[in-house]
Amino acid sequence: MTNPNRGDVWIANLGFAAKVRPCLVMSIPLEPVDRVLVTLVPHTTSVQNTRFEVAVRAPFLKSGVFDAQQILTVPQVKLIRKLGNLPADQMLLVETAVRFWLAL
Repeated sequence: MTNPNRGDVWIANLGFAAKVRPCLVMSIPLEPVDRVLVTLVPHTTSVQNTRFEVAVRAPFLKSGVFDAQQILTVPQVKLIRKLGNLPADQMLLVETAVRFWLAL
């Protein structure tokens, strides 16, 4: 599998409860000595209009939001296929929401 890069959007299998959905990669690329994990912010079409949801426009995504309250780390094998990359300005919006959620 290709090493996912920060800013990539992948279809990921998040398990029984969370379904298969697009996710934004927040973690940096792995080195051979690292655990094979990736930190993601999932995309959802079930918009709740919280202050931690970020709407972005990308041709490979349905209308919806990245939800910083659902940030999670999963084994890299849960990534199914790459959809595309978020532009830097849209990545910054998601980063800002994650920092706000985590008080960083």
